[in-house]
Amino acid sequence: MKSSIRRSRRAAVAVALGSVLALTATACGDDGSGAGGDKGAEGSGKGKILFWDNNGGVRTDIWKEIIADFEKANPDIKVEYVGIASTEYQSKVDTAIQGGGLPDVGGVGAAMAAGIAAQNALEPLDARLDKSSLKGKLNEAMVESLKSAGGGKALYSIPTSANNGVLYYRTDLFKAAGLQEPTTWDKFYEAAEKLTNAKKNEFGYTIRGGAGSIAQALDAMYGQSGITSFWDASGEKTTVNDPKNVAALEKYAALFKKVTPAADLNNDFTKMVAQWDSGKIGMLNHNLGSYQDHVKALGVDKFRGIPQPIGAGGKRVQVSNPVDGLGLFKSSKNKDAAWKFIEFATSHAESSKFNESAGQVPANTEAAKDAWVSKAEPTKLAAAALTDGSTTIVQLPYYLPDWNTISKADNEPNFQKVLLGKMSAKDFLGTMAEQLNKAQAEWKQQNG
Repeated sequence: MKSSIRRSRRAAVAVALGSVLALTATACGDDGSGAGGDKGAEGSGKGKILFWDNNGGVRTDIWKEIIADFEKANPDIKVEYVGIASTEYQSKVDTAIQGGGLPDVGGVGAAMAAGIAAQNALEPLDARLDKSSLKGKLNEAMVESLKSAGGGKALYSIPTSANNGVLYYRTDLFKAAGLQEPTTWDKFYEAAEKLTNAKKNEFGYTIRGGAGSIAQALDAMYGQSGITSFWDASGEKTTVNDPKNVAALEKYAALFKKVTPAADLNNDFTKMVAQWDSGKIGMLNHNLGSYQDHVKALGVDKFRGIPQPIGAGGKRVQVSNPVDGLGLFKSSKNKDAAWKFIEFATSHAESSKFNESAGQVPANTEAAKDAWVSKAEPTKLAAAALTDGSTTIVQLPYYLPDWNTISKADNEPNFQKVLLGKMSAKDFLGTMAEQLNKAQAEWKQQNG
Protein backbone atom coordinates (compact mmCIF):
# COMPACT_ATOMS: atom_id res chain seq x y z
CA MET A 1 0.00 0.00 0.00
CA LYS A 2 2.76 2.45 0.97
CA SER A 3 4.63 2.11 -2.32
CA SER A 4 1.45 2.49 -4.39
CA ILE A 5 0.48 5.60 -2.45
CA ARG A 6 3.94 7.03 -3.03
CA ARG A 7 3.70 6.41 -6.77
CA SER A 8 0.29 8.06 -6.94
CA ARG A 9 1.59 11.05 -5.02
CA ARG A 10 4.54 11.51 -7.32
CA ALA A 11 2.46 11.13 -10.45
CA ALA A 12 0.00 13.71 -9.18
CA VAL A 13 2.44 16.33 -7.93
CA ALA A 14 2.92 18.23 -11.18
CA VAL A 15 -0.81 18.41 -11.81
CA ALA A 16 -2.04 18.92 -8.26
CA LEU A 17 0.46 21.59 -7.29
CA GLY A 18 0.92 23.19 -10.68
CA SER A 19 -2.60 24.37 -11.31
CA VAL A 20 -5.24 26.44 -9.63
CA LEU A 21 -8.44 24.45 -9.55
CA ALA A 22 -11.76 26.14 -10.25
CA LEU A 23 -14.35 26.09 -7.48
CA THR A 24 -17.35 24.03 -8.45
CA ALA A 25 -20.89 25.27 -8.06
CA THR A 26 -23.08 22.25 -8.58
CA ALA A 27 -25.67 21.12 -6.08
CA CYS A 28 -26.81 18.23 -3.86
CA GLY A 29 -25.18 15.57 -1.72
CA ASP A 30 -23.65 15.89 1.73
CA ASP A 31 -21.84 12.69 2.62
CA GLY A 32 -18.36 13.80 1.63
CA SER A 33 -17.59 10.40 0.17
CA GLY A 34 -15.51 9.95 -2.90
CA ALA A 35 -11.89 9.47 -3.87
CA GLY A 36 -9.24 12.13 -4.29
CA GLY A 37 -9.84 13.96 -7.55
CA ASP A 38 -13.63 13.87 -7.23
CA LYS A 39 -14.67 17.50 -7.78
CA GLY A 40 -17.50 17.33 -5.25
CA ALA A 41 -20.10 20.10 -5.10
CA GLU A 42 -20.92 23.33 -3.29
CA GLY A 43 -24.08 21.78 -1.87
CA SER A 44 -26.95 23.58 -0.20
CA GLY A 45 -24.97 24.93 2.75
CA LYS A 46 -27.16 22.83 5.03
CA GLY A 47 -27.32 19.23 6.16
CA LYS A 48 -24.53 17.04 7.54
CA ILE A 49 -20.78 17.35 7.16
CA LEU A 50 -18.09 14.94 8.29
CA PHE A 51 -15.06 16.22 10.22
CA TRP A 52 -11.91 14.19 10.84
CA ASP A 53 -9.79 15.43 13.77
CA ASN A 54 -6.09 14.69 13.14
CA ASN A 55 -5.33 14.54 16.88
CA GLY A 56 -8.27 12.52 18.14
CA GLY A 57 -8.39 11.72 21.82
CA VAL A 58 -6.04 14.56 22.72
CA ARG A 59 -8.28 17.26 21.22
CA THR A 60 -11.65 15.48 21.20
CA ASP A 61 -13.22 17.40 24.08
CA ILE A 62 -12.36 20.86 22.80
CA TRP A 63 -13.48 20.02 19.26
CA LYS A 64 -16.81 18.81 20.58
CA GLU A 65 -17.21 22.16 22.35
CA ILE A 66 -16.47 24.03 19.14
CA ILE A 67 -18.87 21.81 17.18
CA ALA A 68 -21.61 22.48 19.74
CA ASP A 69 -21.01 26.23 19.37
CA PHE A 70 -21.12 25.91 15.60
CA GLU A 71 -24.34 23.90 15.54
CA LYS A 72 -25.98 26.41 17.86
CA ALA A 73 -25.02 29.24 15.51
CA ASN A 74 -25.87 27.16 12.42
CA PRO A 75 -28.89 24.98 13.32
CA ASP A 76 -29.29 23.79 9.72
CA ILE A 77 -25.84 22.10 9.74
CA LYS A 78 -24.84 19.03 11.73
CA VAL A 79 -21.20 18.04 12.16
CA GLU A 80 -20.26 14.40 12.54
CA TYR A 81 -17.00 14.19 14.49
CA VAL A 82 -14.45 11.41 14.00
CA GLY A 83 -11.33 11.56 16.15
CA ILE A 84 -8.28 9.86 14.65
CA ALA A 85 -4.99 9.41 16.50
CA SER A 86 -2.22 11.56 15.04
CA THR A 87 -0.11 8.44 14.43
CA GLU A 88 -2.84 6.90 12.24
CA TYR A 89 -4.20 9.97 10.46
CA GLN A 90 -2.01 10.04 7.37
CA SER A 91 -2.55 6.38 6.52
CA LYS A 92 -6.31 6.75 6.97
CA VAL A 93 -6.42 9.77 4.65
CA ASP A 94 -4.22 8.05 2.06
CA THR A 95 -6.45 4.97 2.12
CA ALA A 96 -9.59 7.10 1.71
CA ILE A 97 -8.04 9.00 -1.21
CA GLN A 98 -7.40 5.72 -2.99
CA GLY A 99 -10.70 4.05 -2.17
CA GLY A 100 -13.21 6.78 -1.30
CA GLY A 101 -14.77 7.87 1.96
CA LEU A 102 -12.95 11.14 2.59
CA PRO A 103 -14.51 13.62 5.03
CA ASP A 104 -15.71 17.11 4.15
CA VAL A 105 -13.26 18.77 6.53
CA GLY A 106 -10.13 17.40 8.14
CA GLY A 107 -7.03 18.44 9.99
CA VAL A 108 -4.31 19.29 7.45
CA GLY A 109 -1.11 20.48 9.06
CA ALA A 110 2.08 21.53 7.28
CA ALA A 111 3.72 18.14 7.76
CA MET A 112 1.19 16.34 5.58
CA ALA A 113 -0.19 19.10 3.33
CA ALA A 114 2.09 18.30 0.39
CA GLY A 115 1.36 14.59 0.43
CA ILE A 116 -2.41 15.12 0.41
CA ALA A 117 -2.35 18.01 -2.07
CA ALA A 118 -0.16 15.99 -4.44
CA GLN A 119 -2.96 13.44 -4.68
CA ASN A 120 -5.35 16.16 -5.87
CA ALA A 121 -7.54 15.71 -2.81
CA LEU A 122 -7.71 19.23 -1.37
CA GLU A 123 -9.71 22.28 -2.40
CA PRO A 124 -7.74 25.54 -2.92
CA LEU A 125 -8.96 28.02 -0.31
CA ASP A 126 -7.43 31.33 -1.43
CA ALA A 127 -10.63 32.69 -3.00
CA ARG A 128 -12.83 31.61 -0.08
CA LEU A 129 -10.45 33.18 2.44
CA ASP A 130 -10.31 36.43 0.47
CA LYS A 131 -14.12 36.76 0.63
CA SER A 132 -14.51 35.68 4.24
CA SER A 133 -14.63 37.33 7.66
CA LEU A 134 -11.15 35.88 8.27
CA LYS A 135 -9.49 38.11 5.68
CA GLY A 136 -6.67 40.05 7.33
CA LYS A 137 -7.21 38.29 10.66
CA LEU A 138 -4.87 35.33 10.29
CA ASN A 139 -1.17 35.29 11.10
CA GLU A 140 0.51 35.84 7.74
CA ALA A 141 3.57 33.75 8.61
CA MET A 142 1.34 30.77 9.41
CA VAL A 143 -0.65 31.25 6.22
CA GLU A 144 2.56 31.37 4.18
CA SER A 145 3.93 28.31 6.00
CA LEU A 146 0.89 26.26 5.01
CA LYS A 147 0.92 27.62 1.47
CA SER A 148 4.59 26.73 1.10
CA ALA A 149 4.01 23.29 2.59
CA GLY A 150 1.29 22.63 0.02
CA GLY A 151 3.60 23.42 -2.86
CA GLY A 152 3.43 27.21 -2.97
CA LYS A 153 0.82 27.56 -5.69
CA ALA A 154 -2.33 27.59 -3.55
CA LEU A 155 -3.49 27.60 0.05
CA TYR A 156 -4.93 24.20 0.92
CA SER A 157 -5.39 24.63 4.67
CA ILE A 158 -6.53 27.44 6.96
CA PRO A 159 -4.17 27.73 9.94
CA THR A 160 -5.51 27.09 13.42
CA SER A 161 -2.33 27.29 15.48
CA ALA A 162 1.43 27.13 15.64
CA ASN A 163 3.42 24.95 17.95
CA ASN A 164 6.95 25.20 19.22
CA GLY A 165 9.46 22.90 20.85
CA VAL A 166 9.61 23.27 24.62
CA LEU A 167 11.94 21.92 27.27
CA TYR A 168 9.85 21.20 30.34
CA TYR A 169 11.75 20.75 33.57
CA ARG A 170 10.86 20.09 37.18
CA THR A 171 11.76 23.22 39.13
CA ASP A 172 11.39 21.42 42.48
CA LEU A 173 13.77 18.61 41.50
CA PHE A 174 16.31 21.07 40.07
CA LYS A 175 16.21 23.15 43.23
CA ALA A 176 16.68 20.12 45.48
CA ALA A 177 19.67 18.99 43.39
CA GLY A 178 21.22 22.47 43.29
CA LEU A 179 21.02 22.61 39.50
CA GLN A 180 20.76 25.65 37.27
CA GLU A 181 17.94 26.07 34.77
CA PRO A 182 18.76 23.97 31.64
CA THR A 183 19.09 26.94 29.31
CA THR A 184 22.12 25.45 27.48
CA TRP A 185 22.78 21.96 26.15
CA ASP A 186 25.70 21.57 28.57
CA LYS A 187 23.38 22.29 31.51
CA PHE A 188 20.81 19.93 30.02
CA TYR A 189 23.24 16.99 29.92
CA GLU A 190 24.56 17.79 33.39
CA ALA A 191 21.06 17.82 34.83
CA ALA A 192 20.03 14.62 33.02
CA GLU A 193 22.89 12.77 34.68
CA LYS A 194 22.62 14.29 38.13
CA LEU A 195 18.86 13.73 38.45
CA THR A 196 19.11 10.03 37.59
CA ASN A 197 18.95 7.31 40.24
CA ALA A 198 17.78 4.22 38.41
CA LYS A 199 17.55 2.16 41.60
CA LYS A 200 14.87 4.56 42.85
CA ASN A 201 13.24 4.71 39.40
CA GLU A 202 14.27 8.37 39.10
CA PHE A 203 15.52 9.64 35.75
CA GLY A 204 16.86 12.90 34.43
CA TYR A 205 15.11 12.78 31.06
CA THR A 206 12.55 10.95 28.96
CA ILE A 207 13.45 10.42 25.31
CA ARG A 208 10.90 9.78 22.57
CA GLY A 209 11.61 6.44 20.92
CA GLY A 210 8.17 5.58 19.53
CA ALA A 211 5.90 7.35 17.06
CA GLY A 212 7.00 10.92 16.34
CA SER A 213 10.60 10.32 17.40
CA ILE A 214 12.29 11.74 14.30
CA ALA A 215 11.22 15.37 14.72
CA GLN A 216 12.44 15.39 18.32
CA ALA A 217 15.76 13.82 17.31
CA LEU A 218 16.23 16.40 14.54
CA ASP A 219 15.53 19.19 17.02
CA ALA A 220 18.21 17.86 19.38
CA MET A 221 20.68 17.44 16.52
CA TYR A 222 20.38 20.88 14.97
CA GLY A 223 20.10 22.51 18.39
CA GLN A 224 23.52 21.14 19.35
CA SER A 225 25.30 21.34 15.99
CA GLY A 226 24.21 24.92 15.32
CA ILE A 227 23.65 24.16 11.62
CA THR A 228 20.99 26.60 10.45
CA SER A 229 19.77 25.17 7.15
CA PHE A 230 18.24 21.82 6.23
CA TRP A 231 19.87 21.95 2.77
CA ASP A 232 23.39 22.84 1.71
CA ALA A 233 24.16 25.88 -0.45
CA SER A 234 23.19 24.00 -3.61
CA GLY A 235 19.74 23.24 -2.25
CA GLU A 236 20.17 19.65 -3.44
CA LYS A 237 21.83 17.88 -0.50
CA THR A 238 20.47 17.74 3.02
CA THR A 239 22.58 18.59 6.04
CA VAL A 240 21.05 15.90 8.27
CA ASN A 241 24.13 13.70 7.87
CA ASP A 242 26.65 16.50 8.36
CA PRO A 243 29.39 15.22 10.73
CA LYS A 244 28.32 17.78 13.36
CA ASN A 245 24.78 16.41 13.29
CA VAL A 246 26.05 12.84 13.46
CA ALA A 247 28.09 13.67 16.57
CA ALA A 248 25.10 15.45 18.13
CA LEU A 249 22.80 12.49 17.56
CA GLU A 250 25.37 10.06 18.96
CA LYS A 251 25.50 12.07 22.19
CA TYR A 252 21.74 12.44 22.40
CA ALA A 253 20.93 8.78 21.66
CA ALA A 254 23.45 7.70 24.29
CA LEU A 255 21.06 9.07 26.93
CA PHE A 256 18.73 6.10 26.40
CA LYS A 257 18.62 3.73 29.41
CA LYS A 258 21.52 5.65 30.95
CA VAL A 259 19.43 8.58 32.19
CA THR A 260 16.04 7.60 30.73
CA PRO A 261 13.51 4.82 31.41
CA ALA A 262 13.81 1.71 29.20
CA ALA A 263 10.13 2.12 28.31
CA ASP A 264 11.08 5.19 26.26
CA LEU A 265 11.97 2.92 23.35
CA ASN A 266 8.30 2.57 22.40
CA ASN A 267 6.85 5.77 23.83
CA ASP A 268 4.83 8.07 21.62
CA PHE A 269 4.05 11.53 22.97
CA THR A 270 1.00 10.49 25.01
CA LYS A 271 2.92 7.78 26.86
CA MET A 272 5.96 10.01 27.25
CA VAL A 273 3.89 12.89 28.65
CA ALA A 274 2.00 10.61 31.04
CA GLN A 275 5.30 9.13 32.22
CA TRP A 276 6.76 12.57 32.92
CA ASP A 277 3.61 13.71 34.68
CA SER A 278 3.93 10.76 37.07
CA GLY A 279 6.54 12.84 38.85
CA LYS A 280 9.93 11.09 38.86
CA ILE A 281 11.58 12.43 35.69
CA GLY A 282 13.46 15.71 35.56
CA MET A 283 13.06 16.87 31.94
CA LEU A 284 10.88 16.36 28.91
CA ASN A 285 11.15 17.66 25.35
CA HIS A 286 7.75 18.08 23.78
CA ASN A 287 5.79 21.09 22.58
CA LEU A 288 3.19 23.54 23.78
CA GLY A 289 0.43 21.00 23.29
CA SER A 290 1.10 19.15 26.53
CA TYR A 291 1.23 22.19 28.82
CA GLN A 292 -2.27 21.77 30.22
CA ASP A 293 -1.56 18.08 30.96
CA HIS A 294 1.40 19.12 33.11
CA VAL A 295 -0.62 21.76 34.91
CA LYS A 296 -3.28 19.20 35.80
CA ALA A 297 -0.74 16.62 36.96
CA LEU A 298 1.84 18.79 38.72
CA GLY A 299 0.40 22.26 39.28
CA VAL A 300 2.06 25.41 37.99
CA ASP A 301 4.64 25.62 40.79
CA LYS A 302 6.58 22.41 40.13
CA PHE A 303 7.66 22.88 36.52
CA ARG A 304 8.52 25.38 33.83
CA GLY A 305 8.41 25.19 30.05
CA ILE A 306 11.20 27.12 28.36
CA PRO A 307 12.49 27.42 24.77
CA GLN A 308 14.98 24.78 23.66
CA PRO A 309 18.56 25.04 25.05
CA ILE A 310 21.19 27.32 23.55
CA GLY A 311 24.06 25.62 21.74
CA ALA A 312 27.82 25.92 22.19
CA GLY A 313 27.93 28.76 19.67
CA GLY A 314 25.75 30.89 21.94
CA LYS A 315 22.66 30.71 19.75
CA ARG A 316 19.41 28.78 19.85
CA VAL A 317 18.62 26.68 16.79
CA GLN A 318 15.38 24.76 16.45
CA VAL A 319 13.70 22.84 13.67
CA SER A 320 10.33 24.16 12.57
CA ASN A 321 7.19 22.83 14.17
CA PRO A 322 4.43 22.28 11.61
CA VAL A 323 1.61 24.80 11.58
CA ASP A 324 -1.71 23.01 12.04
CA GLY A 325 -4.83 23.80 10.06
CA LEU A 326 -8.14 22.71 8.58
CA GLY A 327 -8.51 21.58 4.98
CA LEU A 328 -11.57 21.24 2.76
CA PHE A 329 -11.55 18.01 0.80
CA LYS A 330 -12.27 18.38 -2.88
CA SER A 331 -14.64 15.41 -2.92
CA SER A 332 -17.02 17.05 -0.42
CA LYS A 333 -20.56 17.27 -1.73
CA ASN A 334 -21.32 20.12 0.69
CA LYS A 335 -18.39 22.49 0.41
CA ASP A 336 -20.41 25.55 1.38
CA ALA A 337 -21.35 24.08 4.78
CA ALA A 338 -17.84 22.69 5.23
CA TRP A 339 -16.31 26.11 4.62
CA LYS A 340 -18.71 27.68 7.13
CA PHE A 341 -17.37 25.26 9.73
CA ILE A 342 -13.74 26.08 8.93
CA GLU A 343 -14.46 29.82 9.03
CA PHE A 344 -16.27 29.47 12.38
CA ALA A 345 -13.63 27.23 13.97
CA THR A 346 -10.86 29.72 13.17
CA SER A 347 -12.78 32.83 14.26
CA HIS A 348 -11.60 34.90 17.21
CA ALA A 349 -13.66 33.27 19.97
CA GLU A 350 -13.27 29.68 18.80
CA SER A 351 -9.58 30.04 17.94
CA SER A 352 -8.95 31.42 21.40
CA LYS A 353 -10.93 28.60 23.04
CA PHE A 354 -9.12 25.92 21.02
CA ASN A 355 -5.63 27.25 21.56
CA GLU A 356 -6.06 27.96 25.25
CA SER A 357 -7.03 24.31 25.65
CA ALA A 358 -4.14 23.14 23.46
CA GLY A 359 -1.64 25.63 24.89
CA GLN A 360 -0.62 26.71 21.38
CA VAL A 361 -0.16 30.03 19.58
CA PRO A 362 -3.41 31.07 17.85
CA ALA A 363 -3.41 31.71 14.11
CA ASN A 364 -6.21 34.24 14.56
CA THR A 365 -4.43 37.49 15.37
CA GLU A 366 -7.27 38.75 17.57
CA ALA A 367 -7.19 35.54 19.61
CA ALA A 368 -3.40 35.87 19.96
CA LYS A 369 -3.96 39.10 21.93
CA ASP A 370 -6.25 37.50 24.51
CA ALA A 371 -5.18 37.57 28.15
CA TRP A 372 -4.63 33.82 28.56
CA VAL A 373 -1.68 33.89 26.14
CA SER A 374 0.44 36.01 28.48
CA LYS A 375 -0.65 33.95 31.50
CA ALA A 376 0.41 30.62 29.96
CA GLU A 377 4.18 31.05 30.38
CA PRO A 378 5.41 28.43 27.87
CA THR A 379 3.13 29.85 25.18
CA LYS A 380 4.27 33.39 25.96
CA LEU A 381 7.96 32.40 25.90
CA ALA A 382 7.54 30.35 22.73
CA ALA A 383 5.78 33.19 20.93
CA ALA A 384 8.60 35.52 21.96
CA ALA A 385 11.31 33.08 20.86
CA LEU A 386 9.72 32.88 17.44
CA THR A 387 9.56 36.65 16.98
CA ASP A 388 12.33 38.35 19.00
CA GLY A 389 15.31 37.22 16.91
CA SER A 390 16.75 34.93 19.60
CA THR A 391 16.04 31.74 17.68
CA THR A 392 17.06 30.47 14.25
CA ILE A 393 14.51 28.10 12.76
CA VAL A 394 15.65 25.30 10.47
CA GLN A 395 12.75 24.91 8.07
CA LEU A 396 11.89 21.27 7.51
CA PRO A 397 10.85 20.34 3.94
CA TYR A 398 7.14 19.88 4.51
CA TYR A 399 6.62 20.64 0.82
CA LEU A 400 8.05 17.24 -0.15
CA PRO A 401 5.16 14.83 -0.75
CA ASP A 402 7.23 12.04 0.82
CA TRP A 403 8.34 14.05 3.85
CA ASN A 404 5.82 12.62 6.27
CA THR A 405 6.60 9.05 5.20
CA ILE A 406 10.37 9.57 5.35
CA SER A 407 10.19 11.23 8.77
CA LYS A 408 7.85 8.63 10.22
CA ALA A 409 7.27 5.16 8.76
CA ASP A 410 10.59 4.90 6.92
CA ASN A 411 12.89 5.91 9.76
CA GLU A 412 11.24 5.55 13.17
CA PRO A 413 12.17 1.82 13.34
CA ASN A 414 15.76 2.69 12.44
CA PHE A 415 15.93 5.30 15.19
CA GLN A 416 14.94 2.60 17.67
CA LYS A 417 17.90 0.58 16.38
CA VAL A 418 20.15 3.57 17.07
CA LEU A 419 18.85 3.77 20.65
CA LEU A 420 19.48 0.05 21.11
CA GLY A 421 22.98 0.31 19.68
CA LYS A 422 22.12 -1.89 16.70
CA MET A 423 22.63 0.87 14.12
CA SER A 424 25.11 3.74 14.11
CA ALA A 425 23.96 7.34 14.06
CA LYS A 426 26.07 7.79 10.92
CA ASP A 427 24.32 4.96 9.05
CA PHE A 428 20.90 6.09 10.26
CA LEU A 429 21.38 9.67 9.08
CA GLY A 430 23.07 8.52 5.88
CA THR A 431 20.02 6.44 4.97
CA MET A 432 17.68 9.33 5.71
CA ALA A 433 19.85 11.73 3.72
CA GLU A 434 19.75 9.45 0.67
CA GLN A 435 15.93 9.35 0.82
CA LEU A 436 15.65 13.10 1.29
CA ASN A 437 18.06 13.95 -1.51
CA LYS A 438 16.12 11.72 -3.89
CA ALA A 439 12.78 13.27 -2.85
CA GLN A 440 14.25 16.77 -3.26
CA ALA A 441 15.54 15.98 -6.73
CA GLU A 442 12.15 14.62 -7.81
CA TRP A 443 10.35 17.65 -6.39
CA LYS A 444 12.68 20.07 -8.19
CA GLN A 445 12.26 18.20 -11.47
CA GLN A 446 8.46 18.34 -11.19
CA ASN A 447 8.34 21.97 -10.06
CA GLY A 448 10.91 23.49 -12.37
